[in-house]
This record gives sequence, structure tokens and C-alpha cells, in this order.
Amino acid sequence: MYYIGIDLGGTNIKGGIVDPKTYNIICKKSVPTPKGEENIADAIKELIDNLLKESNLNLDDIEFMGLGSPGTVNLEKGIIEKAENVGFHETNLKELMAKRIDKKFYFDNDANAAAYGEAVAGAGKGCSHFVMITLGTGVGGGIIIDGEIYGGFSNCGAEVGHMLIKSGGNLCSCGRHGCWEAYASVTALISLTKEKMLLDKDSIMWEICEGDIEKVNGLTSFDGMRKGDKTACEVVSEYIENVSCGIVNLIIMLQPQVLCIGGAISKEKNYLLDPVLEYYEREKFTVKKENDTIIKTATLGGDAGIIGAAFLGTQKNRYKND
Repeated sequence: MYYIGIDLGGTNIKGGIVDPKTYNIICKKSVPTPKGEENIADAIKELIDNLLKESNLNLDDIEFMGLGSPGTVNLEKGIIEKAENVGFHETNLKELMAKRIDKKFYFDNDANAAAYGEAVAGAGKGCSHFVMITLGTGVGGGIIIDGEIYGGFSNCGAEVGHMLIKSGGNLCSCGRHGCWEAYASVTALISLTKEKMLLDKDSIMWEICEGDIEKVNGLTSFDGMRKGDKTACEVVSEYIENVSCGIVNLIIMLQPQVLCIGGAISKEKNYLLDPVLEYYEREKFTVKKENDTIIKTATLGGDAGIIGAAFLGTQKNRYKND
């Protein structure tokens, strides 16, 4: 028997058939995300049909399916309460999929699914207490406690990007001032890079972005740093300081065995990880070395959401009514 995991995004819907014994994805496909909830449900059904066809499997070979969606998810009813980037508002995805596929479906937030994927098959494999953060357009995260996804009583918990690190600080997309996301997201990094470039017209970062500040991306400052540019080094240092502040806050609160960093910036590997570890050594709350949290980068990349969604059905305590 196999599991199927679906990772629903604003641009693409990714899916895969996963072998529960090896955690390997035996078949993976992706389709563009259409507009409208009915069209999205149709696209998911078509994606699953294509996965089964390519793998020479049928629904009887699948034990259950799982789906990670943006937004707040009502676990009992399978309702996506709000997810702007896919146009969901009180969308009963469980009902929509039940009309199309006669197979048990489990639904959860996409960040929770990605964290669970890393927990069962990636950076946190073998850990009962695990935290994943994702540095992307925003800052997302997932928390695993005693092997179970933590979402709080309303499943709105683990919005780690919206804890404050600077009271009265930069405006966040959520409307608050000083959120971690306003300092540690790729969006924040790009804004900081542009700000520093405007103060230094001689920075090599202007050459990197071909003289067009609108071409600045999350890699611009790191590329400049590798070329020895002073301003780029300042940008990277300030950005990583902000990332590290939130990471240490989470470790002090939750004391996970492993905290992993995912998202586009995690591809910088040791350029990111080494200064984060130095910050943690200065600021950590533990006394004994054996109680230190291991900080590492994510290992599954874009497959984390697929694998985590596929294994949602193993979270029996989380889906008590199923």
C-alpha cells in the first residue's frame, strides 16, 4: 500500500505517490493552479489520476491521501477557512474531493505538512520534538511535539513569523509592527538590500543587478558578500542577526531536538548556518552541551510538503474524528 501527498500552492499543485516503508516518492507530478475552488478540485483529481496511471497503480493500492493547503484549516470538517493566494474562503475541500475521489483524505496547513515531512523523512527524522522554519516571501513554520503536529486548540498556532522581535518596528503584512517576518523573510532581505544600495552607489551589488534596483533578489547581497563587497556584507550580517534572533526565541520556548531552516535562503548553506550557530552559542539558554538544539538546513527541498501531506493520515491523535 502507498500514500499520496498533495502540496497545494498559489502557482502550482504538486503531488506524489510515497512508499511508507522507504519514504521515497515513487512518482511525482505538478500542474498549474487554476482559479476557482471547483477548478482546483478538478485539477487535484486529474493530478492524482495521472500519478496512478504513470505508476501502474489504482485507488485500491492507496491507503489514504493527504493535502497541505495555505491558510487556516478546520481539521474536522476539511474546510479551508481563508487562503487568499488560492482564493479559498470557507472552502469545504474535503467535500469537494469526496465528490471526485472515493478515498480517505486528510487536510492540514501546508507549512505543517512540510514540517511533518522533514520530521518523518528529512532533517528531523527520528526526533520527537522538532521545529521547521521556512524563509521565503514570508516566514512560515511548523512545530512537532511528541511526534504530533502542534496547531493549538484552534489549529491557528505555530504562526512563528508573527512573533515580535522589535517592538514598534517595521510594518508586517499582517498589520503589526516588528514581526519576525518583517525582518527575516526574503521580502525583508530584498528591502534591506535596496535600502543599503541606495546609500552606496559604488556597491558591487549594482553590477550584480545590472544597474537596475528592481532586479534585486534574495541572492543579491549574498553574491555581493562572496565578492567581498562591504555593503553586501553589512546587509547579510544584519539579516542573519534578525533570522538568528527569532530562531533562538523559538529554541528557548520549545527546546526542540532539531530546528531546521528551509526556504530559498537555506540554499546558502554554511553562509547562513555558520553565523546562526555563532549567534546561538552566544544567546542560548541551555547549560549542558547535550541539551543544545541541533540547528541545520532542511534536506527534502520541495518534496517536504508532498511527503508530509502523504503521511498526515498517520497523525491519529490529530484527526480524532476520522
